[in-house]
Amino acid sequence: MHDIRAIRENPDAFDAALARRHLSPLAAQLLALDEARRAKILAAETAQAEQNRASKDVGAAKARGDEAEFQRLRALVAEKKSEVAALHAEAGEEDARLTAMLAEIPNLPLAEVPEGKDESDNVEVRRWGTPREMDFEAKEHFDIKGVKPGMDLALAAKLSGSRFMVLKGAVARVHRALAQFMIDTHTTEHGLSECWTPVLVKDEAMYGTGNLPKFAEDSYQTTNGWWLIPTSEVTMTNFAAGEIMEAADLPVRMTAHTHCFRSEAGSAGKDTTGILRQHQFEKVEMVTLCKPEDAITEHERMTGCAEAILQKLELPYRTVVLCTGDMGFGSQKTYDIEVWVPGQQTFREISSCSTCGTFQARRMNGRFRPEGGGKPEFLATLNGSGLAVGRCLIAVLENGQQADGSVVLPEALHPWLGGKTTISPEGVLV
Repeated sequence: MHDIRAIRENPDAFDAALARRHLSPLAAQLLALDEARRAKILAAETAQAEQNRASKDVGAAKARGDEAEFQRLRALVAEKKSEVAALHAEAGEEDARLTAMLAEIPNLPLAEVPEGKDESDNVEVRRWGTPREMDFEAKEHFDIKGVKPGMDLALAAKLSGSRFMVLKGAVARVHRALAQFMIDTHTTEHGLSECWTPVLVKDEAMYGTGNLPKFAEDSYQTTNGWWLIPTSEVTMTNFAAGEIMEAADLPVRMTAHTHCFRSEAGSAGKDTTGILRQHQFEKVEMVTLCKPEDAITEHERMTGCAEAILQKLELPYRTVVLCTGDMGFGSQKTYDIEVWVPGQQTFREISSCSTCGTFQARRMNGRFRPEGGGKPEFLATLNGSGLAVGRCLIAVLENGQQADGSVVLPEALHPWLGGKTTISPEGVLV
């Protein structure tokens, strides 16, 4: 959510930042709504003052026996009372219009974010690892001989339709091990606090992170009004909703492993084979709450935590900073980490780490009290995948595949697999 006071102070800068996101100017429209709202509030306050004066005079007229003045003033009090109520209602309507408009405007990009229209304009900032040279044609995960017995997409389609998966045996075990490996690494080596959260949330939680109202079609809603979370960013970020934290307790760095649900609206025809793009999937998410001045440092730290998982798994990747035209709704700056998938001979997104500044905190009224006291200020919030478990499974299977259809698993994962090191061509963990 944007601060209307900041827009009042510098409308040109606000419109210039929107232009970087390829959006039309909105400051004039917002300020017109703001002016109408403030005019109604001022009129209500003026009428209230007149009502208060008349109320005092009523008693004086009664005391001196001036019946005519008493009746006139009493009628004036009733008139002003109705006027005040009407003006407050009108001010509320103007405020609702302004809030609704502000709620659908994305966050403003930081000055350092590169200009661009779409993902083709994203800028690579670093690479790690070298894709392994294979003396055979690399297969996609679902076509690897040893994987086929443990990845039943036909059964998933029978049970639920497209974009679902059923994992069995060795593949299911590796999938579970990956999630446990990620959580354990983040908590024991990266200093993140483990959380376990609901996957069903109220409207307010989805609104707070910017998923509502604009992106309702991207998520699933139950018949009784709950929303299935698209990621535990929604739940963990909302820990701060309506709260005032102490500056001494910041930063708060959290991680959670949850099921996630996305409708994949607008992705018809994209990644329909395999498990790259699913309606239901698992993710290890990271969320940080901090002081605004620490957000950039925390962003680099969080991205490093995600990269460390890939390095431990020996998976080549590259990190890109998203351009202004490819950023998410709530983001000020985003790094995407893209892992190498040999079956497609390309890099595919496996993590997205964003700093949102105070944008989400304003929506959910999440604040902190500065050290030494003073007026509470809005928190900064950050979120990132650490990592998407299904996509990490794809990368592990494809990068570890052998000519005979077996899969050699990363050494770092062996302790979470009971010492097993390989998926055999027959699909058995050995």
